[in-house]
This record gives sequence, C-alpha cells and structure tokens, in this order.
Amino acid sequence: MRFVVIAAAAAWMLGSLSAGEATGPVGIVPYVKVVSDKVEDVSSLEAWKKSFIKEGMSDRDKALKVWETVVKFRQQCSPPNEFVNSEGNVHDAIKAFNVYGYGQCCCASSHIEQLARYVGLQARGKGISNHSVSEVFFEDDWHLLDASLITYFSSADGKEIYSVDELCANVKEWLAANPGMLGDDKKMLAFSRGNGWKKGPSVFANSPFYNENGWLPAVTHGWYSNIGEYCGKQNFIYEYGYHQGYRVNVTLREGERITRNWSNKGLHVNMDGTGGDAWIMKTKIGEGDLAYSPKYGDIAPGRIGNGTHEYNVPLASGAFKLGALKAENLVSKSEAKTGPAVAVKDAAQPGVLIIRMPSSYVNLGGSAELNSVIGEGGEIAVSFSDNHGQDWKPVATIKAGGTAPIDLKALVYRRYDWQLKLELKGKGTGLEALKLSTDIQHSQRPLPALTQGENNITFSAGTAEGTLSYEGTLNPEHKSKNVFFGDFKPVLNGIGGCPLFMQGGKADVTFKINTPGDLTKLYMGLHYRARGKGEGFDYQVSYDDGKTWKTIDRAEGPVAGHTKHAVTTDIPAGTRAALVRFSGNQNNTCGFFDYSVWADYKEPNAGFRPVKVTYVWDENGAEKKHVHVAKTGSEAYKIKCDAKPTMKSLIVELE
Repeated sequence: MRFVVIAAAAAWMLGSLSAGEATGPVGIVPYVKVVSDKVEDVSSLEAWKKSFIKEGMSDRDKALKVWETVVKFRQQCSPPNEFVNSEGNVHDAIKAFNVYGYGQCCCASSHIEQLARYVGLQARGKGISNHSVSEVFFEDDWHLLDASLITYFSSADGKEIYSVDELCANVKEWLAANPGMLGDDKKMLAFSRGNGWKKGPSVFANSPFYNENGWLPAVTHGWYSNIGEYCGKQNFIYEYGYHQGYRVNVTLREGERITRNWSNKGLHVNMDGTGGDAWIMKTKIGEGDLAYSPKYGDIAPGRIGNGTHEYNVPLASGAFKLGALKAENLVSKSEAKTGPAVAVKDAAQPGVLIIRMPSSYVNLGGSAELNSVIGEGGEIAVSFSDNHGQDWKPVATIKAGGTAPIDLKALVYRRYDWQLKLELKGKGTGLEALKLSTDIQHSQRPLPALTQGENNITFSAGTAEGTLSYEGTLNPEHKSKNVFFGDFKPVLNGIGGCPLFMQGGKADVTFKINTPGDLTKLYMGLHYRARGKGEGFDYQVSYDDGKTWKTIDRAEGPVAGHTKHAVTTDIPAGTRAALVRFSGNQNNTCGFFDYSVWADYKEPNAGFRPVKVTYVWDENGAEKKHVHVAKTGSEAYKIKCDAKPTMKSLIVELE
C-alpha cells in the first residue's frame, strides 16, 4: 500500500500522462473546470457547441439554439464597457456569458452573429428604429432572431419566421390604416391590453412571447415598442463586430485560490462612471427584469457575481519558481537553510522575480502585500506590466523592512492579464511573504449550480496550455481605460487613424508574438470594411522573423462591414516567436475597426496535481459544504442537496 501511495504521488508531481507536457515537477495546473449537469457548459466556443448543437440538426434548429443560448446567458442592461472594441462594450459572446451575463441590444446582436457563423450559418445585423437586431439565413431566407428583447415572430403554424423586411412592411401597412398610433405609447399600451395586440399587425398576432397585455418576457419592452421599432423608418444592414478568442481557463499554482460567488458586493466594471449603472446587480432571478429567467433554466440567485483571485506565493519552499515567469539570482529558505523565505543569492547582482497573474474574469481591484527584509543599502523595486512585459511601470521602491501593502487597483482595473516584477538588491534583502489578490467580476449564470436532489459534477484539468491576448483598443481616447493596441508595438505601414484605414493601394499591420512556451495555436480576426470588390486583408504568419510568410485566410470585400476570424495550428515545433500580419489591398475604402490576436502555447511546468473543489451553499438557512479532492485530471462525482439550495461559493485550489 505504501508503494502505491508513493507511486501515485510521483505521478501527479511529474504530470499525468494525459497532460503529456510536464517532464519535471508540476507547478501549474491549467484549465481547471467544474461542470454541473444542471447548467450547460459555455466556457468556450467548442464547449458551447457541444452543449447546444447536436449532430443532424437542421440549420433552423441550429439558429434557434443560437438564439436560445443568448437568451439564457445574457440579460438586457446597461452594457459593460471594457473599451477594447470600437463600440466600447463587450461583443464576444463567450466572454459576455461568463464574465458579465448582461449587455445591450447591439451586444446580443453581435453574439447571434458570432455563434451562428461559428456553426456555419450566415448571419447579419440590422439597425432599426431605436433598436439593434440580428438575422440568420436558413431555409433560403433571412429570419429575425432578437435575443435582446427575447422574441421572434412567426406565422400561425410556426413554420415561417419573419425577416426584418417582412416585419417592417406589415407594420408600416398597419400604421397607415391606423393613423395616430405611432409615437403615442399611451394609446398603444391601451390598445394592446387584454390581448388587444392580436388585432394589430398580422406579423405580431401569433407571438408566443407577448403576455395578455402585450409585454415581452423581461417586461421592459412589448408590443407597443415593437410597433415603433419595425415602423420602417430605419432598416439597414449593420455589422455588430465582435472579438473572438476568449475562453475560460482557470489556472492554479500552489498557494493560489479562485473563489467565485453566487452573490456580489456591489462591484461592476462600469463603477468608475464610464458607463451606465448595472441595475441588474440587485435583481433576483425570477423577479423584475429577470422574471423570465427560470423558464430558461437559470437556477442562480442573481446575475452579477463578485469573486476573488488570491495568490500566496510559496517562497520558503522554492515552489514559486515553478509558477514564475522569471526567478533569477534568488535562493529560498529551503535551499539556504537560513535567512528570509527568499533572498538575493549573489549580492553583486539583483534578484529578479516576475509573476504573471492571468485571469478568466475581469479585474476590478487588486493589491500586493509584501513582508520585506531589506539589507544594508538594499531595496526592492516593484514594477507592473499589462502588455506581457514589453513595458514596465514603476509602482514602489521599498527601502525599509516590514509589511508594505501596495494598492494596484488603478493598474489592474479592466485587465485580465498582468505581471508584477520585483527586483531585490543588496546582501540580505529578501521577502518573508508575498500575497497578490484581485477582486473579479463574473456572471453567476454559467457557474455549475446545484438543485435539490442529486447533482452530477464533472471535473477536468491539466491541459497544459496557456494563452496570451494581444487585444487592445484602437481609440487613443480610451488609453487610460484599458490596454492600447499600440502598447503591443505593432508595425504599421500605409495605414493609420482610428479606426485604422488604408492610405493607399497596399498596407499592413504586424504584431510580434512571444510566448513563454512553444506556440501551439494562433487566432486572428478583424472587424473590417472593404467596400471594393477584391479588396481586403490577408491573415498572415511568419516564423522566421519576416523572411517568409504564410497566408492563413482572407477577409475580403465588397462589404461595408464584416467580422472574420481564422485559426492555425500549423506551427513549427519549438516555436516561441511569431509575426502576425494583416496585409491589405485597397481600390475603394478598406480598413478595420477592431482586431483580435490570441496565442496558445505549451505552459512550462504544467500538468496535473490534485485539485480541491469546495462548494458552499445554504439549505433552509443552514450552511452546507462539500469538498472534493480530484486525484486525476478527469473525474465525476455526485453532490446531494436535501432541500432547495441557495448557492454561495465555488472555490478551487491545489490540494
């Protein structure tokens, strides 16, 4: 028995065979995922497709599943503003579902576009009066699918789902026969009561989404507002461009803990006054704007969640080196047998520690707490980077020993990925403790909630990959609010402005990618305009510093606006640097509003170690807790709730 235990311990320390990457001790466990059989997995585009799209589905069925997904995982509210895309708010469906769970009509339209195109359907946005909607093409025609207001409109037998053009034509005809209705909300509200709306335009008469008084499911809009929206005054094609590349990758190191709560403490991404208030923060599921939500499977208490990401860096044991980007000229107490937990090894040179803090959830505040030991004439210089170490901003210089808390909120706000560098100088200079922590925002909706009775939980982890995002706002006015695309040092030839438009017949934009491990996949995409036939952008990569280029895909015109993303895994073994280029040609008007560049890589020192998963909930006012230690990278287990649970927290950390 003792041999079996030792062998098992050695297996996880060296990394599981399925992870296949770690050849020494495991310091990082990526892609820690916990899924409940009560909530669909939407942690990535691939996971979403597996959850909702089944083999043999018709295009119509796929389109309706796209609509259903967006209805389920986002709610109408002032949009979260990240200031990365041209619209300012979040137009990546997977990010919106997992980080926020709410947005505006343009956001919902972009999500429909993105998901529909991902499963091979044509999709487009439409701008109508005071509203943004989307259409999906199937059965040889376009069909309105409005996930924002939770509706679409069909014939009496349900076989035909109407297009925006059909809706506008019919409503316009009805308004001509009923003068004085348009613009008089009081009159239209009175008309719609008691199923009066069924006597209105025939395209609305069979809607299963109106209640008897003509209100749509969220009871924020209804028949009266639809009359105004589809009156025909505005009806034009508009691309609600989106980013693509985000996925949930919860990564753990020894001493690291991520807590996601089915509650919030009032924190949200717009709380700095740069956007509308997130009124949905206090709304309970089944009430108010979320009255409809239980019908669509929502079992969370609310929508906005606040959690924490904490990292008590394991200094004394030396285990921190397995999870650090850089640890040079440092000696731990376990090695030196004396002195502070970690100290400068050779006093003639500085000791350098760089720690990366990637997050799947947006940071709303953060701090670093150092317990320092400063040798004679020594110091610790602390600096910060939000562009993968290409630039460093001085944060503090510590010249006296003791505990020194550093507020990082202004630096980490709206960020998902940042690095902290500590440069230790002087004999005897070191650290007794180092703790990094952030407040995060996440949606409660996709968390793996429990219900009364038996719940089947699936755990997985250990895919030895990390990701770097090179996304940044193109708008110089938003530099202070998030990462600017110029922070990634792109090389621009023949293109400029905001958005970036070509100044001649040819132009290109090139990003240099550097990863801490071997590249495995590159994602690239544009929300672009190419008005002329044959003009557009080639998506190109180079692995030899620009000597040769390979074209991966092309974003081509003629289009006033479109979004296209491409992926390549055809990468030479051992590659850790690449150039990504958007190379354009123009004969009319060509440029782009937004871009996405993401790089996946083999995470050094990654594999599997046992992970502790803790559920906390209440039953009839009494707190319940379930702790499961996953010993392998793929496990299934059960949690039984004797009464209806009120979910509280999900905590993951290494055992």
